[in-house]
Amino acid sequence: MQTVAVIDYGMGNLHSVERALRHEAPADMRVLLTSDLAQIREADRLVFPGQGAAADAMNALRSMGLDGELAELSASRPFLGVCLGQQILLDWTEENGGVDLLGVVPGRVERFPAHAIDAQGRRLKIPHMGWNVVRRTSEHPLWHGLPEESWFYFVHSYRVLPTRAEHTVGETDYGESFSSAIAKGSMFALQCHPEKSAADGLRLLNNFLRWNGDWR
Repeated sequence: MQTVAVIDYGMGNLHSVERALRHEAPADMRVLLTSDLAQIREADRLVFPGQGAAADAMNALRSMGLDGELAELSASRPFLGVCLGQQILLDWTEENGGVDLLGVVPGRVERFPAHAIDAQGRRLKIPHMGWNVVRRTSEHPLWHGLPEESWFYFVHSYRVLPTRAEHTVGETDYGESFSSAIAKGSMFALQCHPEKSAADGLRLLNNFLRWNGDWR
């Protein structure tokens, strides 16, 4: 039986992600919400969710002894990052006065501009909250069966800015275009919340549970 470990580091939307994965998991797959390092290391698939502040998240990962291992784990098996679990994969964030992150994907995390406006010149609210379109920019197994523009639910004030364009596989417009989905090898991560995104979100989770981790 394959095991999917949802990494419990005390940050945010863990139970809703766990429930959505259990809903989509085939009968021969077990979904665990766990902070046990042995279970995390032995799992066939890893899900790295989170909501909250980057500094708190990095402190939690350090206290678990997991901060130094996540890069290796994300490269060795199917790995899904969600929301804060996407941002932490970059090098650095300006949140909390500047915090060094995991460095799985080169790039920075920055706050949306305070005076961002939409195409009609209207000022946009920060955080970016609610439904918005993710527009695929590269083919990926996790997009299988989804339209090229899919609706997902967002709640965030910061967005990732990957250094290399090849790591962006989905974009969303909010004042400007930003990387709402990134990928590198067996790692895929989204700023949005698939567990809160109805049919499109469940389809993406279903694809993840059946993905063998191969990409490029």
